[in-house]
Amino acid sequence: MTTIALDGATLEKLVSAAVAAPSIHNTQPWRFRLDPVTSTIEVHAAPERALPHTDPEGQSLHLSAGAAVFNLRVAVAHFGWDPIVRLLPRPADPGLLASVRLAGPGPGLRSGTQLYGSAPYGAGLYDAVWRRHSSRFPFTGPPVGADVRAEITAAATAEGAILVFPTPSETARILAVTAEAERLAAADRGRSDESRAWVREGAQDGIPSVALGPRDATGRLPVRDFTAGHAPHVQEPVPFEERPVLAVLGTARDTRADWLRAGQGLEHALLVATAHGVQASLFSQGVEWPEAHWALRDPRGGTANVQMLVRFGYGPEGPATPRRPVRDVLDTNL
Repeated sequence: MTTIALDGATLEKLVSAAVAAPSIHNTQPWRFRLDPVTSTIEVHAAPERALPHTDPEGQSLHLSAGAAVFNLRVAVAHFGWDPIVRLLPRPADPGLLASVRLAGPGPGLRSGTQLYGSAPYGAGLYDAVWRRHSSRFPFTGPPVGADVRAEITAAATAEGAILVFPTPSETARILAVTAEAERLAAADRGRSDESRAWVREGAQDGIPSVALGPRDATGRLPVRDFTAGHAPHVQEPVPFEERPVLAVLGTARDTRADWLRAGQGLEHALLVATAHGVQASLFSQGVEWPEAHWALRDPRGGTANVQMLVRFGYGPEGPATPRRPVRDVLDTNL
């Protein structure tokens, strides 16, 4: 095994790319460690950033970590190495979620072409890492076309996940289930307090109130209410799109490794969408309640284990949420 000399500036760029991934409530529940002997970057869970009420099984934490792993893969390829990924590499250490070994040279970006869809890496994906962020605002442009939806689907499939764009009637049913899950969450003191705790102004994590977006005045979209009814929302309700383009992200099985694969598929899909100028927002309320989670499933569409709902569209980007600096997430003493 050849050891790769990784300078501090490149390591910082790699970890910064990983940290740019989405995470539930922008908790950023990860830590990273470099093993210089094997040229491997380890991705560890940060249990102090877990959400015991909202995410008691750690499904969303694993999904978030999987998204960070995919960004790390894209960045490693950008610098000319081949990222070799292992999920849950040490069963005796369940907090070690994944490892990415730098091998090389890899296929990476040798051609300099824009690669999307089923292609694992490309200049377009690396650029999208830094531009992608959730938009919780109404989408005002035309519906996302079938060709772009096909590329988004192929991106998730390339990572071992399943992504389905349901029919309008199925979309309405899924949103109704999500709305009921949101109602249950708002009535649950532990979950509502937990959500409000991550609305933070001027912090390097959490969600600033300006990024929350407005409520949907028509009730078509169950936008998560981080205030949980205890305080007025920061923005007046406004109408969202009448026919939202919703995608269901799922997996064939429902293990910890599947959650990590789903996170990689989610981020690959989001980066492809970003490269095409498509915005996205995430809905996890239905996944957080066992009863609602079961109701979301549609075995006919291959989504027996739903991991996340994603809304895609053209419209305002909205403000990005902050990220913690590398020095706070890179640990040399794990």
